[in-house]
Amino acid sequence: MTKTITFNELRKIKDQLPSGSMRQIADKLNLNEETVRNYFGGRNFDKGQSVGIHFEQGPGGGIVTFDDTTILDMAQTMIKS
Repeated sequence: MTKTITFNELRKIKDQLPSGSMRQIADKLNLNEETVRNYFGGRNFDKGQSVGIHFEQGPGGGIVTFDDTTILDMAQTMIKS
């Protein structure tokens, strides 16, 4: 399912995550932790990769479109619990 939010909204979600959440998400999905960080706007492509996310410059930090919302859904679940 495709989803679009602003980059600022994405950073707000990232900032609300409890400590260690990036590692937990990475472990559950068998991904490199840097790949999860890149999903939230990181830019370490030497150790991680880009997965199902597209950035476009604009107001509110720009627009972020997700091809795959699995990581985003997990993050939002962690914030709610």
